[in-house]
Amino acid sequence: MKDIFGKALLDYQNKNYSEDIITWTNISDEDELPLPYLFRSYSEMPKIEQKALQLCRGNILDVGCGSGSHALWLQKKGFNVKAIDTSKGAIEVATKRGVLNTELKPLLEETKAYDTIILLMNGTGIFQELSQVSQYLKHLKSLLEPNGQILIDSSDISYMYQDEDGGMWLDLNTNYPGELDYFVSYKGEKETPMKWLYLDFSTLKTACLTNGLQCEKVMDGEHCDYLARLF
Repeated sequence: MKDIFGKALLDYQNKNYSEDIITWTNISDEDELPLPYLFRSYSEMPKIEQKALQLCRGNILDVGCGSGSHALWLQKKGFNVKAIDTSKGAIEVATKRGVLNTELKPLLEETKAYDTIILLMNGTGIFQELSQVSQYLKHLKSLLEPNGQILIDSSDISYMYQDEDGGMWLDLNTNYPGELDYFVSYKGEKETPMKWLYLDFSTLKTACLTNGLQCEKVMDGEHCDYLARLF
């Protein structure tokens, strides 16, 4: 991986902001991801993210921390937060911005236990494929302190398969519709495509129950997205 996200975050942090990240998937066209959005304050966050942060308690693990916006807000509230990411640039930026405990590490290599684990900005994305959901849920469960909780968001993207008449053009012989190939480019450089998973709430809940976790929907977002609490 070229860590294009990390390079973009570092450019913005170092005041070299000149253009945005371009993203697209195998079922959607190119779209701009504005770099300032990745440095948003609490007041600029979607209500789903604000609610997740409000529900945090105890020692917290921020998975896929990015520039550290969530961890910074939690720190200011007095919480002990560890922020992890697989992007070297993201960890460097989060540290520069003041996140006290950061580590370059994938979720499956984390071993400590926490009272709250947050996975935001489509947190189910790191599961990559439906076939890997159980592996990740089992690991997340193993990282919970007694009475611990996981706060995770995702979206039901079945609407992306609708035609103009409201009908569905899903190919039932293909994989789960939330499994996407995710592409990123920045300043003309393209990242290696990655698998990215969007899970509808019903599928997430079924997977949780299969792996010994309770799953409740906390709230719906503004566009087919939702926040869930696992415990």
